Amino acid sequence: MKTRSHTLALVSLLALLAAPFAFAGSATKGEKPAKIAHGEKVDIKEHLVAGKITVVDFTSDFCPPCRQISPHLDALHARRDDIAVLKVDINRPETKGIDWKSPVAVQYKLQSVPHFKVFDADGNLMAEGDAAFEMVVGWFEEK
Repeated sequence: MKTRSHTLALVSLLALLAAPFAFAGSATKGEKPAKIAHGEKVDIKEHLVAGKITVVDFTSDFCPPCRQISPHLDALHARRDDIAVLKVDINRPETKGIDWKSPVAVQYKLQSVPHFKVFDADGNLMAEGDAAFEMVVGWFEEK
C-alpha cells in the first residue's frame, strides 16, 4: 500500500482541484461512465472504447479520494468526445471497507486507489499509476 504521505498528498491535490472545478460535479451530457467488476475478475481490455482514449479508474466507494475525484471523472467523460472513463469497482458487494482481497484487486495487484490506467484509442497502455493520474488531472484543467 502507498505511504500515508502519498495518500495525504493525493487528498490535498484533490482538495485544491475541487474549488476551480466545482461546476464539473455533474456530467453535462447526462452520460455517466460504465461501472464494472464489483470486486470480480474482469478483463478490462474487453471494455475499452474503440476509437477513444479510455481512462480506467480502479475505485472503491469506501475510498474518500475516490469519491472526491469521481464527479470530475464523470464530467471529463461527458465533456470530451475523445475520452471514455471506465470505473472498475474493486469492492465485492458484501465487503465493507476497501476490498484489497477482492478478485479484481488481486488480479491487477492494486496497492492503492484511486488507481488509473490510460489506454489510447487503439487499446495500447499509455500510462498507469502516478503518470496516468497526472495525465488525467491535466485533462481536468483543460477547458
